[in-house]
Amino acid sequence: MSLALIIAFVALMVAVIPVAHALVIASGAALIWDGGMPLMLIAQQVFQQTQSFPMLALPFFILAGTLIMEGKLGEELLRFSGEVMQRIRGGALSTTVVGSVVFGGVSGSAVANASALGSVLIPWQKRQGYPAGLCAANNATSAVIDILIPPSIPMILYAVVSGVSIGDLFMAGVLPGILMAAGFIAVCWWKARGLEIEAEAPPLNVRRLARLGFYALPALILPVLILLALRFGFATPTEIAVMAVIYALLTSLLLYRDLSWSRFRKAMIDAGIATGIVMMVIMGSAVASWILTYDQVPQRFAEWVSATLQSPWLVILAMNLIMLAIGGPLDLAPAILLLAPIFVPLAAQIGLDPLQLGLMMVMNLGVGLYTPPVGTTLFISSTIAGSSMGETVKALWPFFWVAIGLLALVSYIPALTIRF
Repeated sequence: MSLALIIAFVALMVAVIPVAHALVIASGAALIWDGGMPLMLIAQQVFQQTQSFPMLALPFFILAGTLIMEGKLGEELLRFSGEVMQRIRGGALSTTVVGSVVFGGVSGSAVANASALGSVLIPWQKRQGYPAGLCAANNATSAVIDILIPPSIPMILYAVVSGVSIGDLFMAGVLPGILMAAGFIAVCWWKARGLEIEAEAPPLNVRRLARLGFYALPALILPVLILLALRFGFATPTEIAVMAVIYALLTSLLLYRDLSWSRFRKAMIDAGIATGIVMMVIMGSAVASWILTYDQVPQRFAEWVSATLQSPWLVILAMNLIMLAIGGPLDLAPAILLLAPIFVPLAAQIGLDPLQLGLMMVMNLGVGLYTPPVGTTLFISSTIAGSSMGETVKALWPFFWVAIGLLALVSYIPALTIRF
């Protein structure tokens, strides 16, 4: 039955059927092929997957990010980041990296981050003399930092599937996210040096910097508040997501006074559409995951890999290579929902912490967001910058190798996945 599922799913993906629909159709074809299971099983599994309290965190975090990123708070945050970073070489490019770190604390979506930051910063960077392909590559790769800095939608999906604490995952993502940002800033400096673009050196206006910092402060402290609430158990991740929406509404209403009914309505619609897309993938993958589990594919795969490779470091290497290969053609959410049930038992057999596996999976599949053939952030950034795919991919390699290097460190050094 699992073989029929895989063949049908691959055929539907080749036919460019949306992933969520392809999963449901392939699952139905597998059940019909088996003949011993009722099709009612599809409806049962699809419904059961939505009955999860932690899953409620998804729409609320998406809504909070939409309210903040599209309002005046997002604009003030970018002004502050630009004012600080323009004093170092490659500062215009590095502003995208820093913006991704901070926006990661409010949105949790790399695709939303790439669209929001790219539309504002890429035209400015091109005016500074940076090639369009480099601007696109920087935006496409930096956006993935968003899914490492809490809150993170992919981490929530992995936690729901694997049973790992969402709070622990959020905490563990902070250090790798900061290290990736530091590596990308170094690449930006190196690229600017190669282009002989000097740092801007405007006189430091302390009063202006303090004013910009004050207006950007609500966005800067939100991820800190989320981490503190999780660390000391003040609320569950779902409750924190609701509080984040209230926080975004209050700052827009009382501090910036830019929340109109039309903007609120647009934010609700955008968040609803984004949530619907994610939930369709989650529901579609539920049936496929059930079929794989019923056929004991995860357990058999774990036993085969352990017996074949034997050494834990080779197993980890194989897992990384598989995730990198799958992350290219398959989008991040369905890849997590399909791979996590298979890899979690394998990780248990070799003594790999499921928390560490979660970070490995998010980082691996995040790389897939800017590598062909799908490369969602890659296509978004190239379109905004007006660069060809070849130009963007050529400029992307230094960022890619920084990400791969950090992935190797996270895979083999458990201390980087800190439990606070």
